[in-house]
Amino acid sequence: MTAEAKAVTKPATTPASIPASIPASPPLTERQEARRRRILHASAQLASRGGFDAVQMREVAESSQVALGTLYRYFPSKVHLLVATMQDQLQHMHTTLRKRPPAGEEPAERVAETLMRAFRALQREPHLADAMVRALTFADRSVSPEVDTVSRLTTAIILDAMGLEAPPTAEQLSAVRVIEHTWHSALITWLSGRASIAQVKIDIETVCRLIDLTAPGTGPARGPGKA
Repeated sequence: MTAEAKAVTKPATTPASIPASIPASPPLTERQEARRRRILHASAQLASRGGFDAVQMREVAESSQVALGTLYRYFPSKVHLLVATMQDQLQHMHTTLRKRPPAGEEPAERVAETLMRAFRALQREPHLADAMVRALTFADRSVSPEVDTVSRLTTAIILDAMGLEAPPTAEQLSAVRVIEHTWHSALITWLSGRASIAQVKIDIETVCRLIDLTAPGTGPARGPGKA
């Protein structure tokens, strides 16, 4: 693998809200970053017009003005590319949400509002949303680093919305994972036509109640002698 290929396998930065459990990759050069941006833009444009099947690697290469071999050095497959596209979309959402944070008074309310805003952003581009979710579904172990980055970004968005004054507890992180799973499942059921927007909203608001249940000091009282 070339030095350039190693440099572009993973994103150059890790959001500050995410625990730094995985070392950051070497930063991209300005030229590499510009090329990567063109590729992701082309991928999103093609997916927006025709969904998963419309994203063909040769067309992406032509649209982004890179050689096909170069494209494959950046993204070994269409699934890698579309998962990276979802990562890029989430990073954009995260930036927007930080500029306009949710206004709810309680953490659960803020997280539900945040996830519904993210959902509605995807709703505006249903073909793109379908392509990205299908890529996540098809991803095998070779795409694990990219899928992990998508998960860490989603975690960062939720933790930011929670607005914790202290690091999250193990119980809170467990609740966040369940919320992530529910949000992803809600996307799938909505895209397949098996759930309405109203049902998605109810499901998101319901699962976000786990935040209240796992807040420090809110666990069930234990009687004498009980472990």
